[in-house]
Amino acid sequence: MAHFLWFLFLLLSSATACDRCVHQSKASFVTSVAALTSGSCGYGSFAIGLNGGNLAAGVSSLYKGGAGCGACYQIRCKDPKFCTSTGANVTLVDHNYDNRTDFVLGFFALLDMAHDGMARDIYKLGIVDIEYKRIPCVYEDQNLSVRVEESSQRPYYLQIKPLYQGGQTEIVGIDVAEVGSSNWSSMSRNYGAVWDTNRVPTGALQFRFVVTSGYDGKWIWAKSVLPADWKPGEIYDSGVQITEIAQESCYPCDYGNW
Repeated sequence: MAHFLWFLFLLLSSATACDRCVHQSKASFVTSVAALTSGSCGYGSFAIGLNGGNLAAGVSSLYKGGAGCGACYQIRCKDPKFCTSTGANVTLVDHNYDNRTDFVLGFFALLDMAHDGMARDIYKLGIVDIEYKRIPCVYEDQNLSVRVEESSQRPYYLQIKPLYQGGQTEIVGIDVAEVGSSNWSSMSRNYGAVWDTNRVPTGALQFRFVVTSGYDGKWIWAKSVLPADWKPGEIYDSGVQITEIAQESCYPCDYGNW
C-alpha cells in the first residue's frame, strides 16, 4: 500500500510540473497575412517581425483575454503523408473565435509544417488534426521592447505595447513609475497586448512587468525604459528580457524534441 501511495504521489507531482504538455486538437488556415496581423492582439504590421511571419490565432483558452498574445507554440499535423515530424513554430497574434479548431494558422506556418509541395493539399483539407505544445519564445540579441502607441498624449495618457517577449510566460500586470521613484501606478490592459494609463508619471519612466512563472507570479523590473520626452509611435528598448518558463499541469510530460 505504501508503495502504491508513493507511486500515486509521483504521478500527481508529475502532473503539476510540466514545462511541455502536448495537446491534441485541430487547425485551419488562412492565406492572407493581414487576416492575422490586423487581429485582436493589436500588433499590426509588427507581427511579421515576431517569428518570421509564422503567425496564428488561438481560441479563448489560449488567447486568455489578451494575456496569451505573443506566446510561441510548436504545431505539427498528424498525417505523415502531408506533414513533417517537426511542424512549425508559430506566434499567437490573434483571437480565434471558431471553436472547431484551437488554431488558425497563417500560410507561412503551413509551408513550414508541410512536406515540399504539400502545402496546398493540406490547405484544401480545410481542417486538419494537429498536436501542439507551448515553447519558449527566443529573440536573439533582442530585449523586451515597449512601443508607445499613437493614441498616447504626453503627459496625460500613455498607451504601450510590449514587443519581443521571450521565455514561456504571460504578462499579467504592468506598473509604471518615474525613474528613481517608488511611487508605482498600475496600468490596465486596454485590449490584446495593449496597456494604458491616464495616471502618467512625469519624467523618464521605468516599468515593472508581472509575469507568470511556474505556478506563481514574478516581477521583471526594467529600470529605465522611456525618456522624459517619449514620443508616440516610437519603440524603446527595456534593457531586460524575460526568460522564465511557466509550467503546465499534465501527465506525461514531453521531454523530447520534435
